Amino acid sequence: MSAEGSASAPAGRHAIGISFGNSNSSIAITSGDDKAEVIANEDGDRQIPSILSYVDGEEYNGQQAKQQLIRNSGNTVAYFRDFLGQEFKSIDPTHCHASAHPQEHEGTIAFTIQDKEGDEKSTVTVSEVATRHFRRLKQSASDFSGKEVTSAVITIPTNFSEKQKDALIKAAADAGIEVLQLIHEPIAALLAYDARPESKVSDKNVVVVDLGGTRSDVAVIASRGGMYTILATAHDYEFAGVHLDKVLQDHFSKEFIKWNSIDPRENARSLAKLKLEAEATKRALSIGTNANFSVESLAEGIDFSSTINRLRYETIARKVFDGFNRLVEGVVKKAGLDVLDIDEVILSGGTSHTPKIASNFQAIFPDSTTVLAPSTTATAVNPSELQARGAALQASLIQEFESEDIEQSTHPAVTTVKHLSKAIGVLSISGDGAKGVFSPIITAETAVPARRTVHVAAPKEGGDVLIKIVEGGSHIKVTKPEPKAKENGTKDDSDDSDEDSDDEPEEQREKVWKTGSVLAEAAVKGTKKGSKIEVMVNVAQDLAVTITAREVGAKGGVKGNLTAP
Repeated sequence: MSAEGSASAPAGRHAIGISFGNSNSSIAITSGDDKAEVIANEDGDRQIPSILSYVDGEEYNGQQAKQQLIRNSGNTVAYFRDFLGQEFKSIDPTHCHASAHPQEHEGTIAFTIQDKEGDEKSTVTVSEVATRHFRRLKQSASDFSGKEVTSAVITIPTNFSEKQKDALIKAAADAGIEVLQLIHEPIAALLAYDARPESKVSDKNVVVVDLGGTRSDVAVIASRGGMYTILATAHDYEFAGVHLDKVLQDHFSKEFIKWNSIDPRENARSLAKLKLEAEATKRALSIGTNANFSVESLAEGIDFSSTINRLRYETIARKVFDGFNRLVEGVVKKAGLDVLDIDEVILSGGTSHTPKIASNFQAIFPDSTTVLAPSTTATAVNPSELQARGAALQASLIQEFESEDIEQSTHPAVTTVKHLSKAIGVLSISGDGAKGVFSPIITAETAVPARRTVHVAAPKEGGDVLIKIVEGGSHIKVTKPEPKAKENGTKDDSDDSDEDSDDEPEEQREKVWKTGSVLAEAAVKGTKKGSKIEVMVNVAQDLAVTITAREVGAKGGVKGNLTAP
Protein backbone atom coordinates (compact mmCIF):
# COMPACT_ATOMS: atom_id res chain seq x y z
CA MET A 1 0.00 0.00 0.00
CA SER A 2 1.27 3.45 -0.76
CA ALA A 3 0.05 6.90 0.14
CA GLU A 4 -1.52 8.82 -2.71
CA GLY A 5 0.36 11.82 -3.96
CA SER A 6 3.45 11.27 -1.81
CA ALA A 7 5.23 8.55 -3.73
CA SER A 8 8.93 9.22 -4.11
CA ALA A 9 11.48 7.66 -6.40
CA PRO A 10 13.19 4.62 -4.81
CA ALA A 11 16.58 6.28 -5.14
CA GLY A 12 15.45 9.19 -2.96
CA ARG A 13 13.77 7.17 -0.27
CA HIS A 14 14.94 6.95 3.32
CA ALA A 15 12.58 4.47 4.94
CA ILE A 16 12.08 3.58 8.61
CA GLY A 17 9.89 1.24 10.60
CA ILE A 18 7.19 2.69 12.84
CA SER A 19 5.30 0.85 15.55
CA PHE A 20 2.28 3.07 16.17
CA GLY A 21 0.66 1.81 19.35
CA ASN A 22 -2.36 3.04 21.23
CA SER A 23 -0.15 3.60 24.31
CA ASN A 24 3.40 3.91 22.95
CA SER A 25 5.13 4.29 19.62
CA SER A 26 8.66 3.47 18.53
CA ILE A 27 10.79 4.05 15.46
CA ALA A 28 13.53 1.84 14.04
CA ILE A 29 16.10 2.06 11.28
CA THR A 30 18.38 -0.51 9.66
CA SER A 31 22.15 -0.16 9.75
CA GLY A 32 24.65 -1.02 7.04
CA ASP A 33 24.81 -4.67 8.14
CA ASP A 34 20.99 -4.97 7.83
CA LYS A 35 20.44 -4.97 11.59
CA ALA A 36 17.39 -3.14 12.90
CA GLU A 37 17.85 -0.67 15.73
CA VAL A 38 15.17 1.13 17.71
CA ILE A 39 16.25 4.75 18.06
CA ALA A 40 15.53 7.34 20.72
CA ASN A 41 13.80 10.69 20.32
CA GLU A 42 15.32 13.98 21.45
CA ASP A 43 14.41 13.19 25.08
CA GLY A 44 16.20 9.83 24.97
CA ASP A 45 13.01 7.74 24.93
CA ARG A 46 12.86 4.61 22.79
CA GLN A 47 9.31 3.95 23.90
CA ILE A 48 7.53 7.18 23.05
CA PRO A 49 4.06 7.59 24.60
CA SER A 50 1.47 8.23 21.87
CA ILE A 51 0.41 11.44 23.59
CA LEU A 52 0.38 15.12 22.58
CA SER A 53 -0.06 18.00 25.01
CA TYR A 54 -0.26 21.77 24.57
CA VAL A 55 0.82 24.50 26.99
CA ASP A 56 0.58 28.16 25.91
CA GLY A 57 0.61 27.12 22.27
CA GLU A 58 3.70 24.94 22.63
CA GLU A 59 3.39 21.27 21.64
CA TYR A 60 4.82 18.52 23.81
CA ASN A 61 4.99 14.84 22.93
CA GLY A 62 6.17 11.59 24.46
CA GLN A 63 7.11 11.49 28.12
CA GLN A 64 6.85 15.27 28.46
CA ALA A 65 3.25 15.11 27.26
CA LYS A 66 2.52 12.18 29.56
CA GLN A 67 3.55 14.21 32.60
CA GLN A 68 0.99 16.84 31.59
CA LEU A 69 -1.82 14.36 32.32
CA ILE A 70 -1.56 15.48 35.94
CA ARG A 71 -1.80 19.26 35.61
CA ASN A 72 -3.01 19.82 32.04
CA SER A 73 -5.25 16.86 31.24
CA GLY A 74 -7.82 18.88 29.28
CA ASN A 75 -5.23 19.89 26.68
CA THR A 76 -3.57 16.46 26.48
CA VAL A 77 -4.67 13.93 23.85
CA ALA A 78 -3.92 10.26 24.59
CA TYR A 79 -4.93 6.76 23.47
CA PHE A 80 -6.22 7.94 20.09
CA ARG A 81 -4.75 5.40 17.63
CA ASP A 82 -7.75 3.07 17.65
CA PHE A 83 -10.14 5.99 16.94
CA LEU A 84 -8.74 6.47 13.42
CA GLY A 85 -11.29 5.68 10.69
CA GLN A 86 -14.05 4.86 13.17
CA GLU A 87 -17.45 6.36 13.88
CA PHE A 88 -18.00 7.98 17.26
CA LYS A 89 -20.72 5.54 18.26
CA SER A 90 -18.39 2.56 17.83
CA ILE A 91 -15.47 3.72 20.00
CA ASP A 92 -14.67 3.03 23.64
CA PRO A 93 -13.50 6.31 25.27
CA THR A 94 -12.79 4.68 28.66
CA HIS A 95 -9.04 5.26 28.57
CA CYS A 96 -9.50 8.96 27.69
CA HIS A 97 -11.27 9.85 30.96
CA ALA A 98 -8.07 11.32 32.36
CA SER A 99 -7.26 13.30 29.19
CA ALA A 100 -9.07 15.27 26.49
CA HIS A 101 -12.38 13.55 25.75
CA PRO A 102 -13.22 12.43 22.21
CA GLN A 103 -16.37 13.89 20.68
CA GLU A 104 -18.32 13.63 17.45
CA HIS A 105 -17.48 16.27 14.85
CA GLU A 106 -18.67 16.35 11.21
CA GLY A 107 -18.89 12.58 10.92
CA THR A 108 -15.54 11.94 12.53
CA ILE A 109 -13.94 12.00 15.99
CA ALA A 110 -12.29 15.12 17.35
CA PHE A 111 -10.91 16.73 20.51
CA THR A 112 -11.51 20.26 21.79
CA ILE A 113 -8.20 21.56 23.09
CA GLN A 114 -6.42 24.85 23.58
CA ASP A 115 -3.49 24.23 21.25
CA LYS A 116 -2.66 27.88 20.50
CA GLU A 117 -1.71 30.89 22.57
CA GLY A 118 -4.64 32.69 24.14
CA ASP A 119 -7.91 31.39 25.48
CA GLU A 120 -9.37 30.27 22.16
CA LYS A 121 -9.97 26.53 21.84
CA SER A 122 -9.67 24.46 18.67
CA THR A 123 -11.47 21.38 17.45
CA VAL A 124 -8.79 18.98 16.24
CA THR A 125 -9.80 15.77 14.43
CA VAL A 126 -8.21 12.47 15.36
CA SER A 127 -6.65 12.35 11.88
CA GLU A 128 -4.91 15.68 12.53
CA VAL A 129 -3.72 14.46 15.94
CA ALA A 130 -2.24 11.36 14.29
CA THR A 131 -0.59 13.55 11.63
CA ARG A 132 1.02 15.71 14.31
CA HIS A 133 2.24 12.59 16.11
CA PHE A 134 3.70 11.15 12.89
CA ARG A 135 5.38 14.49 12.21
CA ARG A 136 7.17 14.32 15.58
CA LEU A 137 8.25 10.71 14.96
CA LYS A 138 9.52 11.61 11.50
CA GLN A 139 11.48 14.57 12.87
CA SER A 140 13.06 12.44 15.60
CA ALA A 141 14.16 9.82 13.06
CA SER A 142 15.50 12.46 10.67
CA ASP A 143 17.48 14.16 13.45
CA PHE A 144 18.95 10.84 14.60
CA SER A 145 19.97 9.57 11.15
CA GLY A 146 20.93 12.88 9.64
CA LYS A 147 18.77 12.13 6.61
CA GLU A 148 15.29 13.33 5.75
CA VAL A 149 12.85 10.47 6.38
CA THR A 150 10.48 10.09 3.43
CA SER A 151 8.91 6.65 3.81
CA ALA A 152 7.92 4.06 6.37
CA VAL A 153 6.48 0.63 6.99
CA ILE A 154 3.91 0.96 9.79
CA THR A 155 2.53 -1.79 12.01
CA ILE A 156 -1.21 -2.22 12.55
CA PRO A 157 -3.38 -4.64 14.58
CA THR A 158 -4.81 -7.63 12.72
CA ASN A 159 -8.37 -6.35 13.23
CA PHE A 160 -7.87 -2.94 11.60
CA SER A 161 -10.62 -2.31 9.04
CA GLU A 162 -10.04 -0.89 5.56
CA LYS A 163 -11.36 2.49 6.75
CA GLN A 164 -8.86 2.50 9.59
CA LYS A 165 -6.04 1.56 7.22
CA ASP A 166 -6.99 4.34 4.81
CA ALA A 167 -7.21 6.87 7.66
CA LEU A 168 -3.78 5.83 8.93
CA ILE A 169 -2.22 6.13 5.48
CA LYS A 170 -3.77 9.59 5.00
CA ALA A 171 -2.56 10.81 8.40
CA ALA A 172 0.97 9.65 7.61
CA ALA A 173 0.85 11.18 4.12
CA ASP A 174 -0.21 14.54 5.59
CA ALA A 175 2.91 14.33 7.77
CA GLY A 176 5.07 13.81 4.68
CA ILE A 177 5.51 10.06 5.12
CA GLU A 178 4.96 7.70 2.19
CA VAL A 179 3.52 4.48 3.60
CA LEU A 180 5.31 1.71 1.73
CA GLN A 181 3.31 -0.99 3.47
CA LEU A 182 1.10 -1.65 6.47
CA ILE A 183 2.28 -4.79 8.24
CA HIS A 184 0.40 -6.71 10.91
CA GLU A 185 1.92 -6.39 14.36
CA PRO A 186 2.37 -10.14 15.05
CA ILE A 187 4.00 -10.64 11.64
CA ALA A 188 6.43 -7.79 12.39
CA ALA A 189 7.30 -9.37 15.75
CA LEU A 190 7.94 -12.77 14.18
CA LEU A 191 9.98 -11.20 11.37
CA ALA A 192 12.23 -9.50 13.94
CA TYR A 193 13.17 -12.92 15.33
CA ASP A 194 13.41 -14.80 12.03
CA ALA A 195 15.67 -12.13 10.50
CA ARG A 196 18.40 -12.67 13.08
CA PRO A 197 21.60 -14.25 11.64
CA GLU A 198 21.42 -17.19 14.03
CA SER A 199 17.82 -18.03 13.09
CA LYS A 200 17.08 -20.94 10.78
CA VAL A 201 14.13 -21.08 8.43
CA SER A 202 11.93 -23.98 9.49
CA ASP A 203 8.31 -25.04 9.45
CA LYS A 204 6.76 -24.10 12.77
CA ASN A 205 3.62 -22.91 14.49
CA VAL A 206 4.09 -19.71 16.46
CA VAL A 207 1.88 -17.90 18.95
CA VAL A 208 2.60 -14.16 19.13
CA VAL A 209 1.23 -12.62 22.33
CA ASP A 210 1.10 -8.83 22.05
CA LEU A 211 0.33 -7.39 25.47
CA GLY A 212 0.01 -3.63 25.21
CA GLY A 213 -1.12 -0.91 27.56
CA THR A 214 -4.82 -0.77 26.64
CA ARG A 215 -5.39 -4.00 24.70
CA SER A 216 -4.08 -7.52 24.26
CA ASP A 217 -3.81 -9.23 20.88
CA VAL A 218 -2.84 -12.83 20.22
CA ALA A 219 -2.21 -14.50 16.86
CA VAL A 220 -1.37 -18.05 15.83
CA ILE A 221 0.92 -18.02 12.81
CA ALA A 222 1.96 -20.92 10.60
CA SER A 223 5.48 -20.32 9.30
CA ARG A 224 6.20 -22.53 6.30
CA GLY A 225 9.44 -22.06 4.42
CA GLY A 226 9.60 -18.41 5.48
CA MET A 227 6.00 -17.68 4.44
CA TYR A 228 3.59 -16.61 7.18
CA THR A 229 -0.10 -17.46 7.43
CA ILE A 230 -2.26 -16.17 10.28
CA LEU A 231 -4.45 -19.07 11.43
CA ALA A 232 -6.40 -17.34 14.20
CA THR A 233 -6.47 -14.09 16.15
CA ALA A 234 -8.02 -12.84 19.37
CA HIS A 235 -8.36 -9.35 20.81
CA ASP A 236 -9.09 -8.47 24.41
CA TYR A 237 -9.69 -5.10 26.04
CA GLU A 238 -10.49 -6.45 29.53
CA PHE A 239 -6.97 -7.67 30.33
CA ALA A 240 -4.05 -5.40 29.43
CA GLY A 241 -1.29 -3.36 31.01
CA VAL A 242 -3.66 -0.73 32.43
CA HIS A 243 -5.46 -3.45 34.38
CA LEU A 244 -2.21 -4.45 36.08
CA ASP A 245 -1.71 -0.75 36.85
CA LYS A 246 -5.22 -0.61 38.34
CA VAL A 247 -4.46 -3.54 40.63
CA LEU A 248 -1.54 -1.56 42.07
CA GLN A 249 -3.62 1.64 42.24
CA ASP A 250 -6.31 -0.10 44.26
CA HIS A 251 -3.75 -1.78 46.51
CA PHE A 252 -1.99 1.46 47.46
CA SER A 253 -5.26 3.42 47.61
CA LYS A 254 -6.55 1.04 50.27
CA GLU A 255 -3.33 1.46 52.19
CA PHE A 256 -3.63 5.26 51.94
CA ILE A 257 -7.26 5.12 53.08
CA LYS A 258 -6.27 2.98 56.04
CA TRP A 259 -3.97 5.70 57.38
CA ASN A 260 -5.74 8.86 56.19
CA SER A 261 -9.42 7.96 55.58
CA ILE A 262 -9.18 9.68 52.18
CA ASP A 263 -9.66 7.91 48.83
CA PRO A 264 -7.18 9.42 46.32
CA ARG A 265 -9.13 7.84 43.43
CA GLU A 266 -11.99 10.29 43.93
CA ASN A 267 -9.90 13.29 42.87
CA ALA A 268 -8.88 13.55 39.21
CA ARG A 269 -5.43 14.98 39.88
CA SER A 270 -4.70 12.49 42.66
CA LEU A 271 -5.84 9.66 40.39
CA ALA A 272 -3.49 10.85 37.63
CA LYS A 273 -0.57 10.81 40.07
CA LEU A 274 -1.64 7.39 41.29
CA LYS A 275 -1.74 6.03 37.73
CA LEU A 276 1.71 7.29 36.75
CA GLU A 277 3.37 5.95 39.90
CA ALA A 278 1.56 2.60 39.63
CA GLU A 279 2.90 2.17 36.11
CA ALA A 280 6.44 3.01 37.29
CA THR A 281 6.08 0.49 40.13
CA LYS A 282 4.91 -2.20 37.71
CA ARG A 283 7.99 -1.64 35.57
CA ALA A 284 10.27 -1.76 38.60
CA LEU A 285 8.77 -5.11 39.64
CA SER A 286 9.52 -6.49 36.17
CA ILE A 287 13.26 -6.13 36.75
CA GLY A 288 13.48 -6.41 40.55
CA THR A 289 11.82 -8.27 43.40
CA ASN A 290 10.89 -5.14 45.35
CA ALA A 291 9.66 -1.67 44.43
CA ASN A 292 9.00 1.62 46.17
CA PHE A 293 5.77 3.55 45.65
CA SER A 294 6.15 7.21 46.48
CA VAL A 295 3.92 10.17 45.58
CA GLU A 296 4.35 13.72 46.81
CA SER A 297 1.07 15.33 47.87
CA LEU A 298 -1.06 12.40 46.77
CA ALA A 299 -4.29 13.81 48.24
CA GLU A 300 -5.05 16.94 50.27
CA GLY A 301 -1.35 17.73 50.56
CA ILE A 302 -0.50 14.38 52.19
CA ASP A 303 2.64 12.63 50.96
CA PHE A 304 2.52 8.87 50.61
CA SER A 305 5.25 6.23 50.47
CA SER A 306 5.09 2.45 50.58
CA THR A 307 6.76 -0.71 49.27
CA ILE A 308 5.62 -3.92 47.61
CA ASN A 309 7.42 -7.12 46.64
CA ARG A 310 6.91 -9.13 43.50
CA LEU A 311 5.23 -12.06 45.25
CA ARG A 312 2.57 -9.79 46.72
CA TYR A 313 2.07 -8.11 43.34
CA GLU A 314 1.65 -11.44 41.55
CA THR A 315 -0.88 -12.53 44.17
CA ILE A 316 -3.14 -9.47 43.95
CA ALA A 317 -2.92 -9.44 40.13
CA ARG A 318 -3.74 -13.11 39.73
CA LYS A 319 -7.08 -12.49 37.99
CA VAL A 320 -5.40 -10.42 35.28
CA PHE A 321 -2.68 -13.03 34.75
CA ASP A 322 -5.35 -15.73 34.50
CA GLY A 323 -7.08 -13.60 31.86
CA PHE A 324 -3.91 -13.59 29.74
CA ASN A 325 -3.70 -17.37 30.08
CA ARG A 326 -7.29 -17.92 28.96
CA LEU A 327 -6.80 -15.59 25.99
CA VAL A 328 -3.79 -17.55 24.74
CA GLU A 329 -5.39 -20.95 25.29
CA GLY A 330 -8.55 -19.76 23.53
CA VAL A 331 -6.80 -18.59 20.37
CA VAL A 332 -4.79 -21.84 20.09
CA LYS A 333 -8.07 -23.74 20.27
CA LYS A 334 -9.63 -21.32 17.76
CA ALA A 335 -6.84 -22.18 15.31
CA GLY A 336 -7.79 -25.86 15.59
CA LEU A 337 -4.51 -26.69 17.33
CA ASP A 338 -3.37 -27.98 20.68
CA VAL A 339 -0.65 -26.50 22.86
CA LEU A 340 1.49 -29.51 21.82
CA ASP A 341 1.34 -28.23 18.22
CA ILE A 342 3.00 -24.91 19.12
CA ASP A 343 6.76 -24.61 18.58
CA GLU A 344 7.34 -21.02 19.75
CA VAL A 345 5.60 -18.42 21.87
CA ILE A 346 6.77 -14.84 21.25
CA LEU A 347 5.95 -12.18 23.81
CA SER A 348 5.59 -8.68 22.40
CA GLY A 349 4.49 -5.35 23.85
CA GLY A 350 5.46 -3.48 27.00
CA THR A 351 3.39 -5.57 29.41
CA SER A 352 5.29 -8.69 28.26
CA HIS A 353 8.24 -7.65 30.42
CA THR A 354 6.36 -9.01 33.47
CA PRO A 355 8.14 -12.27 34.45
CA LYS A 356 5.00 -13.93 35.83
CA ILE A 357 3.32 -13.81 32.42
CA ALA A 358 6.18 -15.69 30.76
CA SER A 359 6.39 -18.27 33.56
CA ASN A 360 2.63 -18.89 33.28
CA PHE A 361 2.99 -19.55 29.56
CA GLN A 362 5.83 -21.97 30.25
CA ALA A 363 3.42 -23.91 32.46
CA ILE A 364 0.71 -23.92 29.77
CA PHE A 365 2.91 -25.15 26.93
CA PRO A 366 5.09 -28.29 26.91
CA ASP A 367 8.85 -28.23 27.47
CA SER A 368 9.39 -28.56 23.70
CA THR A 369 7.83 -25.11 23.15
CA THR A 370 10.23 -22.17 23.33
CA VAL A 371 8.84 -19.15 25.19
CA LEU A 372 10.73 -16.11 23.90
CA ALA A 373 10.67 -13.50 26.66
CA PRO A 374 13.40 -11.67 28.62
CA SER A 375 12.77 -13.67 31.79
CA THR A 376 12.81 -17.08 30.08
CA THR A 377 15.31 -16.78 27.22
CA ALA A 378 18.64 -15.00 27.48
CA THR A 379 18.70 -14.20 23.76
CA ALA A 380 15.15 -12.81 23.64
CA VAL A 381 14.64 -9.46 21.93
CA ASN A 382 13.18 -6.58 23.94
CA PRO A 383 9.38 -7.13 23.60
CA SER A 384 8.79 -3.37 23.36
CA GLU A 385 11.05 -3.15 20.29
CA LEU A 386 9.99 -6.21 18.31
CA GLN A 387 7.35 -4.62 16.10
CA ALA A 388 9.40 -1.56 15.17
CA ARG A 389 12.38 -3.77 14.33
CA GLY A 390 10.28 -6.01 12.12
CA ALA A 391 8.80 -2.99 10.34
CA ALA A 392 12.27 -1.52 9.76
CA LEU A 393 13.54 -4.81 8.31
CA GLN A 394 10.56 -4.93 5.95
CA ALA A 395 11.19 -1.30 4.97
CA SER A 396 14.81 -2.07 4.10
CA LEU A 397 13.66 -4.93 1.86
CA ILE A 398 11.10 -2.98 -0.18
CA GLN A 399 12.33 0.61 -0.18
CA GLU A 400 14.19 0.03 -3.47
CA PHE A 401 11.00 -0.99 -5.27
CA GLU A 402 8.68 1.32 -7.17
CA SER A 403 5.44 2.15 -5.37
CA GLU A 404 3.43 0.35 -8.06
CA ASP A 405 5.47 -2.83 -7.62
CA ILE A 406 4.97 -2.78 -3.84
CA GLU A 407 1.23 -2.28 -4.27
CA GLN A 408 0.99 -5.16 -6.75
CA SER A 409 3.01 -7.50 -4.55
CA THR A 410 0.70 -6.88 -1.57
CA HIS A 411 -2.51 -7.20 -3.60
CA PRO A 412 -4.88 -9.88 -2.24
CA ALA A 413 -4.67 -11.76 -5.53
CA VAL A 414 -0.96 -12.22 -4.88
CA THR A 415 -0.83 -12.63 -1.12
CA THR A 416 -3.86 -14.94 -0.80
CA VAL A 417 -2.39 -18.19 -2.07
CA LYS A 418 -3.62 -21.76 -1.82
CA HIS A 419 -2.63 -23.80 1.22
CA LEU A 420 -2.60 -27.48 2.04
CA SER A 421 -5.38 -28.37 4.44
CA LYS A 422 -3.74 -31.65 5.46
CA ALA A 423 -0.18 -32.79 5.92
CA ILE A 424 1.51 -34.97 3.30
CA GLY A 425 3.94 -37.62 4.49
CA VAL A 426 5.36 -41.06 3.92
CA LEU A 427 4.33 -44.34 5.49
CA SER A 428 7.35 -46.58 5.14
CA ILE A 429 6.55 -50.30 5.32
CA SER A 430 9.21 -52.99 5.56
CA GLY A 431 8.24 -56.62 6.01
CA ASP A 432 4.88 -58.39 5.93
CA GLY A 433 2.23 -57.21 8.32
CA ALA A 434 4.11 -54.12 9.44
CA LYS A 435 1.96 -51.08 10.07
CA GLY A 436 4.66 -48.65 9.01
CA VAL A 437 5.92 -45.36 10.41
CA PHE A 438 4.45 -42.04 9.31
CA SER A 439 6.95 -39.24 8.63
CA PRO A 440 5.45 -35.85 7.71
CA ILE A 441 7.07 -34.14 4.74
CA ILE A 442 4.86 -31.10 4.15
CA THR A 443 2.79 -29.95 7.10
CA ALA A 444 -0.71 -28.50 6.94
CA GLU A 445 -1.15 -24.78 6.18
CA THR A 446 1.88 -24.78 3.87
CA ALA A 447 1.42 -22.38 0.96
CA VAL A 448 1.85 -23.84 -2.52
CA PRO A 449 3.91 -24.25 -4.62
CA ALA A 450 6.09 -26.11 -2.14
CA ARG A 451 8.82 -28.75 -2.25
CA ARG A 452 10.12 -30.79 0.67
CA THR A 453 12.44 -33.77 1.05
CA VAL A 454 12.69 -36.39 3.80
CA HIS A 455 15.03 -39.34 4.37
CA VAL A 456 13.44 -42.60 5.48
CA ALA A 457 15.57 -45.36 7.01
CA ALA A 458 15.58 -48.63 5.07
CA PRO A 459 15.65 -51.99 6.91
CA LYS A 460 18.99 -52.74 8.57
CA GLU A 461 19.42 -55.84 6.45
CA GLY A 462 18.42 -54.01 3.28
CA GLY A 463 15.99 -55.37 0.71
CA ASP A 464 12.73 -54.09 -0.76
CA VAL A 465 10.93 -51.10 0.77
CA LEU A 466 7.34 -50.08 0.07
CA ILE A 467 6.65 -46.41 0.66
CA LYS A 468 3.15 -45.02 0.79
CA ILE A 469 2.53 -41.32 0.26
CA VAL A 470 -0.43 -40.48 2.45
CA GLU A 471 -2.36 -37.58 3.86
CA GLY A 472 -2.07 -37.19 7.58
CA GLY A 473 -3.35 -35.22 10.50
CA SER A 474 -2.24 -34.94 14.09
CA HIS A 475 -4.35 -35.44 17.17
CA ILE A 476 -3.72 -35.41 20.87
CA LYS A 477 -3.71 -38.76 22.66
CA VAL A 478 -4.80 -38.48 26.29
CA THR A 479 -3.86 -41.24 28.68
CA LYS A 480 -5.75 -41.08 31.96
CA PRO A 481 -4.03 -42.46 35.05
CA GLU A 482 -5.41 -45.42 36.93
CA PRO A 483 -7.28 -44.50 40.13
CA LYS A 484 -5.21 -44.89 43.26
CA ALA A 485 -5.73 -48.11 45.17
CA LYS A 486 -6.47 -48.22 48.90
CA GLU A 487 -4.11 -49.99 51.24
CA ASN A 488 -6.33 -53.11 51.20
CA GLY A 489 -6.01 -53.24 47.42
CA THR A 490 -9.47 -51.94 46.51
CA LYS A 491 -9.92 -48.92 44.24
CA ASP A 492 -11.16 -45.72 45.84
CA ASP A 493 -14.04 -44.44 43.71
CA SER A 494 -15.46 -42.05 46.26
CA ASP A 495 -15.50 -38.35 45.58
CA ASP A 496 -15.97 -37.41 49.20
CA SER A 497 -12.33 -37.32 50.21
CA ASP A 498 -10.04 -34.59 48.93
CA GLU A 499 -7.05 -35.76 50.89
CA ASP A 500 -3.84 -36.11 48.89
CA SER A 501 -5.70 -34.82 45.82
CA ASP A 502 -2.60 -32.87 44.79
CA ASP A 503 -0.65 -36.13 44.60
CA GLU A 504 -2.94 -37.64 41.98
CA PRO A 505 -1.01 -38.36 38.77
CA GLU A 506 -1.89 -36.01 35.92
CA GLU A 507 -3.23 -37.26 32.63
CA GLN A 508 -0.59 -37.73 29.95
CA ARG A 509 -1.00 -35.93 26.62
CA GLU A 510 1.03 -36.61 23.50
CA LYS A 511 0.81 -35.58 19.87
CA VAL A 512 0.37 -38.50 17.47
CA TRP A 513 -0.13 -38.71 13.73
CA LYS A 514 -3.16 -40.30 12.16
CA THR A 515 -2.89 -41.32 8.51
CA GLY A 516 -5.62 -40.67 6.00
CA SER A 517 -6.11 -41.59 2.35
CA VAL A 518 -3.20 -43.00 0.33
CA LEU A 519 -2.08 -40.68 -2.48
CA ALA A 520 0.52 -42.97 -4.09
CA GLU A 521 2.75 -45.98 -3.51
CA ALA A 522 6.40 -46.43 -4.47
CA ALA A 523 8.52 -49.58 -4.24
CA VAL A 524 12.30 -49.20 -3.98
CA LYS A 525 13.91 -52.58 -4.57
CA GLY A 526 17.23 -54.01 -3.49
CA THR A 527 18.35 -51.40 -0.98
CA LYS A 528 21.69 -51.86 0.72
CA LYS A 529 22.18 -52.56 4.42
CA GLY A 530 21.73 -49.47 6.59
CA SER A 531 20.86 -47.25 3.63
CA LYS A 532 18.24 -44.49 3.48
CA ILE A 533 15.46 -43.69 1.06
CA GLU A 534 15.09 -40.10 -0.15
CA VAL A 535 11.50 -39.09 -0.79
CA MET A 536 10.76 -35.72 -2.42
CA VAL A 537 7.26 -34.28 -2.73
CA ASN A 538 6.66 -31.31 -5.01
CA VAL A 539 3.23 -29.64 -4.86
CA ALA A 540 2.49 -27.27 -7.76
CA GLN A 541 0.37 -24.14 -7.53
CA ASP A 542 -2.63 -26.00 -8.94
CA LEU A 543 -2.12 -28.69 -6.23
CA ALA A 544 -0.72 -31.26 -8.67
CA VAL A 545 1.83 -33.48 -6.92
CA THR A 546 5.09 -34.95 -8.19
CA ILE A 547 6.71 -37.69 -6.09
CA THR A 548 10.26 -39.01 -6.37
CA ALA A 549 11.71 -41.87 -4.31
CA ARG A 550 15.24 -43.27 -4.55
CA GLU A 551 17.94 -44.83 -2.45
CA VAL A 552 20.40 -42.20 -1.25
CA GLY A 553 23.59 -42.51 -3.29
CA ALA A 554 22.09 -44.90 -5.82
CA LYS A 555 21.10 -44.25 -9.41
CA GLY A 556 17.61 -44.32 -10.78
CA GLY A 557 14.57 -44.29 -8.55
CA VAL A 558 10.81 -44.06 -8.88
CA LYS A 559 8.92 -40.98 -10.06
CA GLY A 560 5.19 -40.38 -10.41
CA ASN A 561 2.69 -37.61 -10.94
CA LEU A 562 -0.71 -36.95 -9.39
CA THR A 563 -3.05 -34.67 -11.28
CA ALA A 564 -4.59 -31.68 -9.54
CA PRO A 565 -7.88 -32.42 -7.75
